Amino acid sequence: MKISVFLELVEIKAKVASVAPFLLGLFYSIFAYHHTNPLLAIVFFIAMFLYNMVVDMLDNYSDYYRADSKSYQQNTNIIGREHIDPKLVRNLMWAFTIISALLGLWLVNQAGLAVLWLGLFCFAIGYLYSSGPLPISNLPLGEFFSGFTMGFVIVFLSVYLNSYQVFVWNWASVLNIFLLALPLELWISNLLLANNICDAQEDEDNHRKTIIHFIGKKAGLAAYTIKNIVIFIVLMLLPLLQVAPKSVWLTIFLVPFVYQQNKILVAKQVKTETFITAVKTLLMGSLIYIVTFLIGILL
Repeated sequence: MKISVFLELVEIKAKVASVAPFLLGLFYSIFAYHHTNPLLAIVFFIAMFLYNMVVDMLDNYSDYYRADSKSYQQNTNIIGREHIDPKLVRNLMWAFTIISALLGLWLVNQAGLAVLWLGLFCFAIGYLYSSGPLPISNLPLGEFFSGFTMGFVIVFLSVYLNSYQVFVWNWASVLNIFLLALPLELWISNLLLANNICDAQEDEDNHRKTIIHFIGKKAGLAAYTIKNIVIFIVLMLLPLLQVAPKSVWLTIFLVPFVYQQNKILVAKQVKTETFITAVKTLLMGSLIYIVTFLIGILL
């Protein structure tokens, strides 16, 4: 398998959805707890990244076998289009899952059972997202579970693994991390929402009942826009709540860019042409959020 094909198989372009939460959790641990555990952070990053690739491979693998449309299976799905041996994909998934699980168990041994329960939740959602009798990705729940798992749980794990020695378990701590992660959670869920909007007809042909099946494209686009607005409201509130440094207010300069990308998607919903706007919004939004947070720590 060519490297370029492998990178498309694991959807490397969307990996900001896992890297950004990891970095945000790391920076928040420094900001709020003045604490890091570099070795645990590195091991967690590797385990998280490997399993994130498994989830995307499993999504493509499941879509390949579940597809009712021969055209989709042979011409659209990367496994059929690039003539990848499904057994190779399956073996890669098993290898990456086992390595990720072993690294996760080492982290549990170092930081305690909280890591086990949160890790099991991530593994379960990753598997159920595109597998089982009712895959989450085929239901109107995909946006919630993808955003919550990647946007919140990964941030929480990153914070906890870097500060478990001094972390205080109470509702205030959890709420602060939830608010911290909310912009990423909404951007990540919007990525899937944009995907489902662009794939609306293809999903209908393959009997996938995503949220767009129930609310339609118009309402989906309205939800997409509203979430982008809510994100910037939250970003402006975080420093006031002392959840983030004041430098995060600089993210306001990102508004024109997000507005323009939002406008393009609302005007036209074609996967090969305008889905990239959601990717760009997540990429630039996450990058600016992370960088402005880091600036506040350094200053």
